Amino acid sequence: MLVNLSFLMEKPTGISTYALNVVPHLRNLDPTLLVARPFNESHFPEFKHYPIPAGQTPEQGIRGHLKRLWWTQFDLPRIDRKLKSNFLFSPITEAPLGWKGRYAVTLYDAIPLRFPKRFSPMTLYHRYYVPQVLQQAETVICISESTANDAMKFYDVPASKLVSIPLGFDRTLYRFLDLPTQNYFLYVGRHDPYKNLHRAIAAFSQLPKSIDCEFWIAGSFDRRYTPQLQTQAIELGVGDRVKFLDYVKREDLPILTNQAIALVFPSLWEGFGLPVLEAMACGCPVIASNVASIPEVAGNAAILIDPYNSETIATAMHQVVIDNTMRSHLRQAGLERSHQFSWDKTGPKTARVLQQYCRRTL
Repeated sequence: MLVNLSFLMEKPTGISTYALNVVPHLRNLDPTLLVARPFNESHFPEFKHYPIPAGQTPEQGIRGHLKRLWWTQFDLPRIDRKLKSNFLFSPITEAPLGWKGRYAVTLYDAIPLRFPKRFSPMTLYHRYYVPQVLQQAETVICISESTANDAMKFYDVPASKLVSIPLGFDRTLYRFLDLPTQNYFLYVGRHDPYKNLHRAIAAFSQLPKSIDCEFWIAGSFDRRYTPQLQTQAIELGVGDRVKFLDYVKREDLPILTNQAIALVFPSLWEGFGLPVLEAMACGCPVIASNVASIPEVAGNAAILIDPYNSETIATAMHQVVIDNTMRSHLRQAGLERSHQFSWDKTGPKTARVLQQYCRRTL
């Protein structure tokens, strides 16, 4: 079996985090990893590797995406023939179009089709490329029931081909540290419009002046969206209290999360919502949207709000600040809820799905 890891990023988020945590559980399937340096040396020393070109990731922008798609279409089949593989697992929804090889892919969401942008490369990618990849696949692993429903709705994938396997989190990293709470709310993630940060900032600006707190936004600066959010904060009179932290290293996030008043995660849609799970694992109260997969993850352990209504977001933020009992309840409920998720569950479940296509058995 081959595992396509052409997309792994130096600063892992989302898909890279998923792959880095799932692949170690595939060891007994004896796969060959298609991976560029330095990942083959730093993350997967015990696996067989086949070196591939670097610079094919979202970190290189549209150029990286196009380079990876070209490699997938023309070089991957050649590698498959050379290594005489009988199956490919791609933890990204990519595979050679028209290929006769057998493969499974992971689907994360259909957000570019739910919130299409005219002439956006990602919208075109999901409208014309991804459906063909999914139709050719033997199996489509979905990271939530919500994503499985979207696979049927937007891509017309039959239910018989879909397998839902929830994500996990790094228990050694994200854990309750019993640190004193500091005076900031926290958001973790990208700055794209569907993340709904503009309503979160508007909600923060509605808090009573007597509440002395800040709103810290952890996520890579995006020249398309971040300046607009910064301007909005200034216009609302909270520019000095909304802090844009840029990308935060994963080893620094747990302390940042542990000390937050609450995680504010008002996204309009998520395939899973990993920051919600990681916050709960840290004992951080969570205020999150009541849509898509987020209720699957949060259960009854978070304040679920209407993401289209900034007043409801503001009300939840206010309640968490002034009500110590509520904050304590959310902390305990989140810790208990997080125990239901683990990479040690996600990985073996994924291995069992792939096992049926491999000559070597677990």
